Amino acid sequence: MPYTLSDKILMAHSGKKDIRPGEFIEAELDIALGNDITAPFAIEEFRRSGVKKVFNNKKIVLVPDHFAPAKDLKSANQCKILADFAKDQNILNYFEVGCMGIEHALLPEKGLVFPGNLVIGADSHTCTYGALGCFATGVGSTDLARAFIDGKCWFKVPSTIKFVYKGKLNKWVGGKDLILYTIGKIGVDGAIEKVMEFKGPVIDNLGMDGRFTMSNMAIEAGGITGIIEPDEITWEYVKQSHKSQAGHKSQVTSHKKEKIDLRSDKDAHYEKTYEWDVSKLEPLVACPHLPSNVQPVSELSGITLDQVVIGSCTNGRISDLRLAAKILKGKKVKPGLRLIIIPATQKIYLECVKEGLAEIFVKAGGVFSTPTCGPCLGGHMGILTEGERCLATTNRNFIGRMGSPKSEVYLAGPAVAAASAVKGRIVHPEDL
Repeated sequence: MPYTLSDKILMAHSGKKDIRPGEFIEAELDIALGNDITAPFAIEEFRRSGVKKVFNNKKIVLVPDHFAPAKDLKSANQCKILADFAKDQNILNYFEVGCMGIEHALLPEKGLVFPGNLVIGADSHTCTYGALGCFATGVGSTDLARAFIDGKCWFKVPSTIKFVYKGKLNKWVGGKDLILYTIGKIGVDGAIEKVMEFKGPVIDNLGMDGRFTMSNMAIEAGGITGIIEPDEITWEYVKQSHKSQAGHKSQVTSHKKEKIDLRSDKDAHYEKTYEWDVSKLEPLVACPHLPSNVQPVSELSGITLDQVVIGSCTNGRISDLRLAAKILKGKKVKPGLRLIIIPATQKIYLECVKEGLAEIFVKAGGVFSTPTCGPCLGGHMGILTEGERCLATTNRNFIGRMGSPKSEVYLAGPAVAAASAVKGRIVHPEDL
């Protein structure tokens, strides 16, 4: 029987010879992830179970990134729970402030997730790792607690929707625009409990950073994960991430032993297939208050801004920041506008310093921050008050997402964000 890539990964980790959508399976995990918001609940449940030791101290990853560096006493207590648990259980992949980053950029960078892996995280954007050809999905804290105990999780086998992108992307158009276009077409409920499989010549030519952006926002369409078959671009990224971490205690040393064919079968069944020629696509913006409320940037030129945020697990990678710096170099942020730039990891932070990007951002009048989720979820480092409007490279723009319920958040890629920071209103990069 033909299978999709997601089917094959779930079969390999459950030991089943056949699998069907809607079926419940129990599967062994390669990685279980928690952060400073979700892991404390999982730790509490783990201790309540009476189990003394986690199933594998190398396969649990703890990253305090949402409210870290701690913004107040409550967030400091949350982070301390992670630190104490990591010490007590000898968790090798615990990343404290100073070596941490935004989790969904950090794990791939550290070589902790791998094509063919089965990964859960108590954070909805765990689906990001699907860009590497993983089955990666968000779960609740009690599911994470169970994973701490025996390294397993229950899954309802999902069906898969195939998205095929044809043509050639225009200048300034990237992964963020592709996923916004997709969500705009199918809606925030268009892939509920489904796998979104991204394919086609446009994906084949898209770099890893753009692929991570697309997989990251699969959840914004309701998807369980956004998966891309591994190719030469994928394997080169994996090779470089492992090479850069050689000798680090945090590096994964083993993966699932069963060999998995990391491509969907040609005659695999898909619940739906969408095919789009995106050759004429221009940069897009998601308007309040849904990621599906998508408009071409050319139709939004009169919208003034109070704040621009460039960063997050969606667009805080080095190519994103290089693009923003290219636009901001030699220019100044519009007086009265706050520009906040947040690299996704310490490695990216250092690259920005070495390449002179940090200097460009600061000279332009921006703030260059330590890695943190910060304002994306209304945490810190850029909360909006009543009546304020922000353009961000983050992934959600729900009511109150970045602060006051009476504020507004628009979503776009780094090029549009940087250009808009200069003009003080939403503009196409070409308008500069």
